[in-house]
Amino acid sequence: MTTLRTAWPRRHVVVGLTALAAIIAYTDRVNMSVAAVAMKEQFGWSQTEKGLVLSAFFAGYLLFLIAGGWLATRYGGKRVLGLAVLAWSALTLLTPVAARTSLTCLIAARIGMGLGEAATFPASYELFSRWVPASERTRSVAIMLTGVPLGTLLGLLVTGWIIGHFAWPVAFLVFGVIGVMWVLVWFPTVHNDPYTDARVGAAERALLPAQLQADSRHATVPWRRLLMRLPVVAIAAAHFATTWSLYVLVSWLPSYFREVQGLSIANAGLFSAAPWLAMIVVTNVGGSLSDLLIQRGLSVTATRKLMQCTGLLLSAAFLVPMRDIHTSGIAELLICGASGALGLCWSGATTAIIDVAPRHSALLGAVSNTFATIPGIVGVAIVGWLIDVTGTYSAAFVLTSLVSVIGALIFGLLFDAQPLADECAGS
Repeated sequence: MTTLRTAWPRRHVVVGLTALAAIIAYTDRVNMSVAAVAMKEQFGWSQTEKGLVLSAFFAGYLLFLIAGGWLATRYGGKRVLGLAVLAWSALTLLTPVAARTSLTCLIAARIGMGLGEAATFPASYELFSRWVPASERTRSVAIMLTGVPLGTLLGLLVTGWIIGHFAWPVAFLVFGVIGVMWVLVWFPTVHNDPYTDARVGAAERALLPAQLQADSRHATVPWRRLLMRLPVVAIAAAHFATTWSLYVLVSWLPSYFREVQGLSIANAGLFSAAPWLAMIVVTNVGGSLSDLLIQRGLSVTATRKLMQCTGLLLSAAFLVPMRDIHTSGIAELLICGASGALGLCWSGATTAIIDVAPRHSALLGAVSNTFATIPGIVGVAIVGWLIDVTGTYSAAFVLTSLVSVIGALIFGLLFDAQPLADECAGS
């Protein structure tokens, strides 16, 4: 396929394609949650077997995050992201074959998809550290992270439509082909380093970060000195708190609207989709606002704290009243407020990864994302246990709010956007 030609600045092409990769990642991640309903009926799975299929992805994802960050640092974000999308898209295409072969083969395929997708964000951070000027950093990361809610929304809706009109294997074939098409555009279009891309003009090159030394990629990583710093602890804690709320809302909203508000399954799904739209809007507004505040003189540290702490505290404030809500409309407004507020967090801790460790942003992003994946396993399970024990969702909403408040306090007290000394001095 020929190189993508556009009048856009080259850095915008890189950001746009990484955002598209994130969308593809999340459509391929969540389509199984819809398809598994039909697959369970066809293959006679038990609920336990269905649960193993759904959780297998996260096992691979958690295991490979740090390795993905190391590979992106050593070999470049372009190669690692491109090969990652190719790998998980191939496994998406093979999912129907794996499912018909055996449950073990399907679980192995889902683990492999998790391994591939684990490199998505570390590789993107590595590219952004080279391609994105500091003045555009927040909104660029926000655009890329819009792929999380947008990909989830598209994956849920499109997979349901395809299964309703065709059959479940068609969904995996469609999404797999889209990923392969992205790869065919990516490799001839993107350079890992803007200083090797002849299509980057002098004016744009003057805006970009300084060129990294050629051997910086192979330098020894100062793991202990890098990861034990207080700003890094603050980033990991805030990221953990953000995804705790995120995964709880993703996993339990349909059940909440069905069981507490008494909606039909179809309406529960529609009510569960609206919060993702709120997050898409706030994520991009927050990114642009953050860059504007920095350009007008507010420090990077203060801006990151403002976005992250406001997002977590507002989200908590919207969730606490959910204990006493008995009408679906008001519940929907509060949950849209809570999820929308989380969109501000993408302009906080996640963007701060590049601020404090530009040379090792892929690795730091991988470590932070490792902590942020834990709530997807532990947090969601704890919430289910609380609902069983108490018979209501009240304790779950209170616990989620408490985690958000603690995360905001840690980030507000410990974070500093000043690049770490190991970044400036080398290894």
